[in-house]
Amino acid sequence: MKRITIDPITRLEGHGKIEIFLNDKGDVENAYFQVPELRGFEKFAEGRPVEELPRITSRICGVCPEAHMMAAAKACDAVYGMDIPSTAKKLRELQYCAFFLGDHTTHFYALGGPDFVLGPDAPKAERNIIGVIKKVGLDVGGKVIKTRRECHEVAQILGGRPVTPVNAIPGGMSKGLNKDERARIEKIALDGVEFAKFTLQVFEDIVLKNKAYVDLIVSDLYTFPTYYMGLVDSNNKVNFYDGKVRVVDSNGKEHCKYEPKDYREYVAEHVEPWSYLKFPFLKKIGWKGFVTGLDSGVYQATPLSRLNASDGLTTPLAQAEYDKMYKTLGGKPVKNNLAQHWARVIELTHAAERLLELSRDPEITSQDYRALPTKKPTEGVGIVEAPRGTLTHHYWTDENGIVTKANLIVGTTNNHAAICMSIRNAAKGLIKGGKVTDGLLNMVEMAFRSYDPCYGCATHSLPGEMPLEVNILDHNRKVVEKLER
Repeated sequence: MKRITIDPITRLEGHGKIEIFLNDKGDVENAYFQVPELRGFEKFAEGRPVEELPRITSRICGVCPEAHMMAAAKACDAVYGMDIPSTAKKLRELQYCAFFLGDHTTHFYALGGPDFVLGPDAPKAERNIIGVIKKVGLDVGGKVIKTRRECHEVAQILGGRPVTPVNAIPGGMSKGLNKDERARIEKIALDGVEFAKFTLQVFEDIVLKNKAYVDLIVSDLYTFPTYYMGLVDSNNKVNFYDGKVRVVDSNGKEHCKYEPKDYREYVAEHVEPWSYLKFPFLKKIGWKGFVTGLDSGVYQATPLSRLNASDGLTTPLAQAEYDKMYKTLGGKPVKNNLAQHWARVIELTHAAERLLELSRDPEITSQDYRALPTKKPTEGVGIVEAPRGTLTHHYWTDENGIVTKANLIVGTTNNHAAICMSIRNAAKGLIKGGKVTDGLLNMVEMAFRSYDPCYGCATHSLPGEMPLEVNILDHNRKVVEKLER
């Protein structure tokens, strides 16, 4: 049996590799996705005062620090049994929308973009942001950089620094907005809406008008049914910051809708010996292995999943594009995983529009943005939508607020089983008769890249179980000795 290794896989946060095994005919027998890194923030949290966790967990990842800060702050609110002031909620959501806008911009243009702007078969040296800018023009690169810079500026204004801000705290926010800061954020939001319109046109021109790429989106290579998860408001509309978690099946029928505090009634976690990532599944269906369909407990929590689990969005431009996507791809729910890129652009648009709405809210400059805890701490759950999926923080504390246990289910972890199956599905469909090219392997990578995975956040394991493998190479990069623990 022949073994093909893609190591490292590219254009993601963190580290991972793909192992593909071919049978004697040269067809794919199986494919595995492995995460060889270990973080461990659940253990880092133990013994800490719970109010420190919004500051600590924001360091899990430089890509999505606001997501962990917000989930941690909401869990802290719950630990102390607090309902924070309305202004605090709006300030948190405002900052979070700027974060979503910047994060989706990064993936669409820098990580996912090279596959459809340059094409799956483009040379390795060109499949990157530099190659994208070279093809579409320096002005596009300038727009992307400006948008990301301005989104980080919102974090700077509210959180004290552009990366890993520390302003969401138990009971609300550490600072509010003055009139000048509000006016600046409104200008940033206006720029963001224009950038969203520009990005929608880019997607139309480069992707939707390219029949080959549309055919790839709807092909069996990247299509399979699962359950779909996302936060929704009281009207079942997408909400990144708050709401209930809704899950629908592959026919669009609601499977469940639950409050964050009740997540353990609906979601459980499975482990496999070959990966540090856990495999969450729907508890009432059970873990049935790496299979799809209504009888499988596997679900996805992605931009597309959020749209599938919702009844729409609350902002006009995003809602119009939402309707267009479902009309183009044959109705809800969409099961084509490469459509994640389209869903991401829709969410980018919604984030910009919602940022503008909040920047113009008269309450946003109120000084009532913090309440002090008064109740004895116990345990609490906070859930937000990270750009790459539903993010759950659950903390248990003693009576002094010292964390005794923590559990994190991050966006990428939710999607772990689906990512593994996506890779296997693509590999089996693409590699036949032992024919393997760089372009085909990149198309296998496209199967996981559509999820925008973040493995720095996602990897957890019990301490003391981490293996070690050291390869010693000579000057020709030939392995001369291998050491293992």
